[in-house]
Amino acid sequence: MGSVESNWRELDIAVVGGGIGGLAAATSLRQAGHRVTIYERADFAGEVGASISCAANGTRWLEEWGVNIPIGKPVVLQKLISRDWKTGEPTNVYDLADYKEKWGYVYNMFHRVNMHEMLMDSAIGTSHFGLPAILKCNHKCVEIDHATGTITFENGVQAKHDLIIGSDGSGSTVRKTIGIIPDRKQSTSHCLHCIITTEDVKRLGLTDYTENSAIEYWGGQDVYKIVYSPCRGGEINSFYCFFPTELSKNPGEGWNHSIGVEEFMEPFGTLDPKLLAIFRNSYDIKPWRLFVHQPYDHWQKGLTCIMGDAAHPMMPDQSQGACMAIEDAAAIGIIYSRRHDFTGSPEKISAGLKIYEQVRKPRATRVQEASLRARENITERIGFSSNTSNPLYKVTDEKNKLTIEEMNSYDMYADVEKKVTG
Repeated sequence: MGSVESNWRELDIAVVGGGIGGLAAATSLRQAGHRVTIYERADFAGEVGASISCAANGTRWLEEWGVNIPIGKPVVLQKLISRDWKTGEPTNVYDLADYKEKWGYVYNMFHRVNMHEMLMDSAIGTSHFGLPAILKCNHKCVEIDHATGTITFENGVQAKHDLIIGSDGSGSTVRKTIGIIPDRKQSTSHCLHCIITTEDVKRLGLTDYTENSAIEYWGGQDVYKIVYSPCRGGEINSFYCFFPTELSKNPGEGWNHSIGVEEFMEPFGTLDPKLLAIFRNSYDIKPWRLFVHQPYDHWQKGLTCIMGDAAHPMMPDQSQGACMAIEDAAAIGIIYSRRHDFTGSPEKISAGLKIYEQVRKPRATRVQEASLRARENITERIGFSSNTSNPLYKVTDEKNKLTIEEMNSYDMYADVEKKVTG
């Protein structure tokens, strides 16, 4: 019998979905020595929306993979600031000044478009280790044979691969093919998103929050919450604005729908006047539908698995969605690396996917649950959950709260090794 190293072979891997999670998976797997093809349903692979955060548990993998992070134009966060809804006065501050010293990596805030460009470079660019992934647009997956690794696309094309990864988002087709019917319901919270450039903020004499290099919150003790973050190197101010779904005039609309400023501001009449002044001059106002998904009972079947929002869609209130997708990608890369013996046959590839589920499902499910708790209780949010002396501090279950220590001290290599050795 040969060694694990000598038994290893290069796999031909399909990644269905060219968003942030899919590009992270392609990056991880090309680094591990595999050939990767990314299939994107649209006529281009891109992102919409605005700010997206990447804490140390995500940034560590970007650095390990050699991702050219400056392409993403990140803002390195220095604080989490919670403010009074009406006055804007700080009520809770979690200082991140020693964050890198403690955890080894910075806390990055990206604009989604820039993060996507950054990961596109690391997935298909020619200046990184491993074979560049191939990107094929206008390939909408409609069917998968999980025993043979054959994908059928809406355009009539079929493609056979050693391994198929579904990173096709919360409305995943790949998830449906492995037999999962989502148990989901619309959240009692609705969200509107807007942006304004820092240039406009300064020109209009509005409050410039980019100077704090922080994620800032107004409210958060109930459904109502404003989440602010600077992105694109501080050029853009991003606001996610939560309020009761019952007050929404467009509960069924998503990112492709735009609304006017007056309608946008209606739910927030009692908000800090400094923010209202910004909102009055904001643009690109989009609704975001929120759904609560119960955890799925499996993530893999045969030669196919799901990852990212396809596997664990969650509320945005822990700011861990991107990090969880990046961790999924990292786990798959580790499992099919030369460290482990999961590439030699279809049976071994399938066994590797079972290890992937064992590694990732408990941690991602825990973050899902904590994100739902934080939807209406900001002190459940990672960082604030460690500020136990704050007068507003309250958590549902002290022993079960999610902490910054748990998230950032996690050793995935050790976790994979433990699951592999049983």
